[in-house]
Amino acid sequence: MAGLVKATAEIDARTFTRILPPPPGTGRPAAVLMLFGEGHDGPDVLLLRRSDTLGSHPGQVAFPGGAADPTDDGPVDTALREAFEETGVLREGVRPVAMLPELHVPVSNFVVTPVLAHWAEPSPVVAVDPAETAAVARVPIAHLADPANRFRVRHSSGYVGPAFSAPGMLVWGFTAGLLNGLLGLGGWERPWDAADVRDLDLALRATEVP
Repeated sequence: MAGLVKATAEIDARTFTRILPPPPGTGRPAAVLMLFGEGHDGPDVLLLRRSDTLGSHPGQVAFPGGAADPTDDGPVDTALREAFEETGVLREGVRPVAMLPELHVPVSNFVVTPVLAHWAEPSPVVAVDPAETAAVARVPIAHLADPANRFRVRHSSGYVGPAFSAPGMLVWGFTAGLLNGLLGLGGWERPWDAADVRDLDLALRATEVP
């Protein structure tokens, strides 16, 4: 991760999104944990699929994370607390290494701080509360970087953005934007067909488990 950590010191929010943050003092502070570990198939990243019954971003694949609590001691504390509540990740085994620039998510008005971390001592993970989290997975970086698993999706709103296919999951939107940037910064990116644009609804159905 050394190259990735070094690269994050020289970036701004435009690496991941063209959307500018809201005016200072507005927006809801939040944080996500981008947790990289060493799995059976090489380096991997922890992702979860949100419950289909949630009112915000139902069914979407995301990094562990959420809104800041008044008692949190900054974005790192928020990210670690949310990761434990959602997946059972023990903070004692996590080594935060960098905070990325704040990113604005207009649909929820969150101002999100991505926290990059190394999973020095992995702990078992599980969907702690099925009402919030449908599934948890450690997805190999090699799988995400494989050109066969990369394309773009088009939302009915007109949005077009990067996407990744993973077993039983379609990663798109905010999370895919972050992963897209991280693969490039980390030197993991391989040439892929950015002209392959698929309808979002069809792409989602293609990942559904029979």
